[in-house]
Parts: sequence; structure tokens; C-alpha cells
Amino acid sequence: MGQDQGQVGASVESEQKSPEEIRREIENTRQELGDTAGALASKTDIKARAKERVDGVKQTIAEKRESIGSQASGDGGGAGAPAKANAVVAQAKAKAKENPIPTAAVAAFVGGFIAGRISSS
Repeated sequence: MGQDQGQVGASVESEQKSPEEIRREIENTRQELGDTAGALASKTDIKARAKERVDGVKQTIAEKRESIGSQASGDGGGAGAPAKANAVVAQAKAKAKENPIPTAAVAAFVGGFIAGRISSS
């Protein structure tokens, strides 16, 4: 209100962008939007998430199996192997209770896989 008209017009003119600058900004915005949409799509890809989780569980099981095998062979006959196996099972149950949704997803995937194998036979 208390500004001189000449001052207001000068600041607007200095902030105006050329059409080429506007096109570059639009293209950058489109690129960022595409990247954001891609990131959201990958987060909502349930099949890929379930496969990653199954792969992680397989890796953990393989590591535990190897650990139990090396510990059992070091015990001189594996007398403590059943106790260690029970400890691993208890640990797996505790992990499943901590993460019920991923555990249910993995169980459903494995159940569907087995049912598919049985029905295709």
C-alpha cells in the first residue's frame, strides 16, 4: 500500500523468467514427479516385497543351519544339537510374534506354493 508503483513493477520484471527457463523447470518437475511415482510403485509392489522377505528368511535359515552344523560338529558328537535346535525354533517363534504381518504373508505364500504344487501333480 505504501509502496511506489515503480518499485513494485521493477521487482516483478526482475523475477520474470524466460520461456526456456519455464520449460526447464517444468521438465525438472516432471522428472521429480516420475521419480516419486516410481518410488511409491516399488513400495506398494506386494509381490516384490514378499519375495524379498522370503529371500531374507531363507538366508537367515541357511545361516542358522550352518551355525548349528558347525557347533554340533565341534561338540564331539552333537549331544547338545537338539537343545540348540530347540533354541533356534524358539527364536524363530519369537521373531514371528514380533512381525506377525510379514510372517503371515510368508506363510500364505508358502501355503499357496505348496497347494499349487499338490494340485498340479
